[in-house]
Amino acid sequence: MKPLEKFLKKQTTALTRAGGFVGGVADKASGGTGASRRRASLSRVVPFFRETSPESGQGQSVQIISVCLCLRAETLLDDFMLTHPIFLAADRLQQVLLQQYPSHARRHACLTVDRSPRSVICCGFCRFVSEQHYLNMCVCVCSASSSDEEKESRKKQVRPLFRHFRRIDACLQPREAFRGSDEIFCRVYTPDHSYVTIRSRLSCRVGEILALVKEKLQYSEDQPVLPGNLILVAVTSAGEKAVFRPSDEAVFTTLGVNTHLFACEPSELDSLLPLPEEIHWTPGDSKLHDMSAEEVANQLVVFDWELFSCVHEVEFVCYVFHGEQSRWRPLNLELVLQRCSEVQHWVATEILQCQSLPKRIQLLRKFIKIAALCKQQQDLLSFLAVVLGLDNPAVSRLRLTWEGLPGKFRKQFQQFESIADPSRNHKSYRDLITSLRPPLIPFTPLLLKDLTFLHESCKTFHGELVNFEKMHKVAEMVRNIRRYRSSQLAMDTETSPSHLQTKAYVRQLQVIDNQNLLFDMSCKLEPKDT
Repeated sequence: MKPLEKFLKKQTTALTRAGGFVGGVADKASGGTGASRRRASLSRVVPFFRETSPESGQGQSVQIISVCLCLRAETLLDDFMLTHPIFLAADRLQQVLLQQYPSHARRHACLTVDRSPRSVICCGFCRFVSEQHYLNMCVCVCSASSSDEEKESRKKQVRPLFRHFRRIDACLQPREAFRGSDEIFCRVYTPDHSYVTIRSRLSCRVGEILALVKEKLQYSEDQPVLPGNLILVAVTSAGEKAVFRPSDEAVFTTLGVNTHLFACEPSELDSLLPLPEEIHWTPGDSKLHDMSAEEVANQLVVFDWELFSCVHEVEFVCYVFHGEQSRWRPLNLELVLQRCSEVQHWVATEILQCQSLPKRIQLLRKFIKIAALCKQQQDLLSFLAVVLGLDNPAVSRLRLTWEGLPGKFRKQFQQFESIADPSRNHKSYRDLITSLRPPLIPFTPLLLKDLTFLHESCKTFHGELVNFEKMHKVAEMVRNIRRYRSSQLAMDTETSPSHLQTKAYVRQLQVIDNQNLLFDMSCKLEPKDT
């Protein structure tokens, strides 16, 4: 029996017994429609291969079936390449490919042989894929690692980390995807709020960061006593602390909007306080008063698109399935999620810092107009972030401010709130995004929610077998993300001083993310008895 026929027969049997899964457990929530079609197609193909061959004069039928199998193989290959990190790491995949295709592997520089129980699934899949598809797979696997020249050029680029090391010239440059090997500048603070600037790989371990900090402190004039055993701590603007383990990796992108890294001795942990500028706030007029809503919305859309375009498809899968245990963190996806939180707090911060009631009403109108423009340009990330920012309890309680809003804007905001309504599994939002055509920027937290629900509602493994039906559904979700980016968003090229000023403002938002502080600001603007 030929390998292809044997594999199809095995999968047909598995589908019949398991109700539509390839090597897995039946999904009761699948409804059976897609699974039934796949099961039926495989059931028709296997007998055909037993009964026909080019020698029997039915070569044309064989050719038609081969075309169908190639199309199906393309989908299977795409499913596999999107989801293999869940059950088979990239280096393991290369080993399995070498084991299955040693002659081609020598030409494509794949690695060594490995025999793990779950590799059997991969071997069967590789038998199903034609030689040309195998070559495509080699390209996919090998293209994940850059050439030596590209790596060298990237090493020379030391970039300031998003938000935590502000530089105007850097923020005006188009965003590029971060990789774990990229080198960055970042500030690490000490208990007295002095800091050292370190240059580090984005994915380096906490132990390496502490070694760099310790080396810097030894040569600092402000540090007369040599530091002892240091620990690395993340301190939020609300004073919450999280101590990292020495083995933790890629901690830079896990920091919140106003969370900073502190290096201290264990005995100094309790004395750590947020930076002074994060505890105190200064009332004043917003810079937004001098900017047009159209220009701000355009810059929000452009920046969101740059961030969203930097996220690799596989990052969504690894974020949900591996989380903190992942060998590499989904660095760029973390930054998109931080941006969503940042825009929400930016809306609340700007309104609550404004002391004048008429100007506060103007800001409220401007934010509703910005939300409308973001929705019009299909940036649902900033659209919903602005709406959720206006729904912040510290803002929504400002009765006098909302009463001063014209009826037209209040009605428009009610429509926006209905889109953000989570009832019936976010039906309003899903109806909206279904009606849109690419390019568009989805509300990323909801994408992750859907993937998380799928992950937790279905088993990934049954013994040593991989639930390929689940992998197919995950890949379908990720292909939706690919569809959102299938067309390129038109980017702005204007360079006038006012344009650059708005661009820099939008990309370096100054926000207060301490909810207790925001509520105190709100009560001072409009006390409870008013």
